[in-house]
Amino acid sequence: MTNLIDTAANSNQPLTMSSKEIAELLDVRHDNVCTSIKRLQKRQLIQCSTSLEEKFGSGRPATIYHLEKRDSYIVVAQLSPEFTARLVDRWQELEEQVQQGFQVPQNFREALLLAANQQEQIDQQQKVITEQAPKVEALQRLEMSDGSLCITDAAKTLNVQPKKLFTFMHKHRWIYRRHGSPWIGHEDKIRLGYLEHSHTTVTRADGSEKTTSQVRVTPKGLARLAEMLNSSSAA
Repeated sequence: MTNLIDTAANSNQPLTMSSKEIAELLDVRHDNVCTSIKRLQKRQLIQCSTSLEEKFGSGRPATIYHLEKRDSYIVVAQLSPEFTARLVDRWQELEEQVQQGFQVPQNFREALLLAANQQEQIDQQQKVITEQAPKVEALQRLEMSDGSLCITDAAKTLNVQPKKLFTFMHKHRWIYRRHGSPWIGHEDKIRLGYLEHSHTTVTRADGSEKTTSQVRVTPKGLARLAEMLNSSSAA
């Protein structure tokens, strides 16, 4: 494996992992990793720095992305959740290599403390993975929709029965209805960008016009619903 550890041990810079090493860990194409990183970065879900890797001959320099621990988890979990364990192991290796440059146990007590700290780091990493799982699935749901959806189509995308989604959204104060009226989105959910209303004007047979309104779920709302449904089913 290419050694792409940044020089955190010799500076105040945080330890990062490159997109190239992530591609090697997952055995996937580097450009696929970069595409995922750019997509998540555009949505302001992760942050990263970049560098250029020179190519031999006339090839154009390749852009390499450098991510800190939290952001690398999100990228890998979206690309290949089953390989997240590889990332945890690799981060542990990197942190141990940096730690060895600063701290060498001088006695049995210090060795025990070091082992306890390492186990705590592993536990924290696993906690991050567990907490991110619903958000990762929500992102995957988000990828399936480019625009807003009616609640029935949103239910199909979320793989739940439409009746169940209507009930869930009503129970959690996303939608409500007055007597004889269509469903209406709660104002706070509209302000958050989770819901919107579409208005359609139709012409009656007598020539008069009628405007109908329909509540629709935005991509942002779809991702939030996926996260809430996952949390609800896990409870």
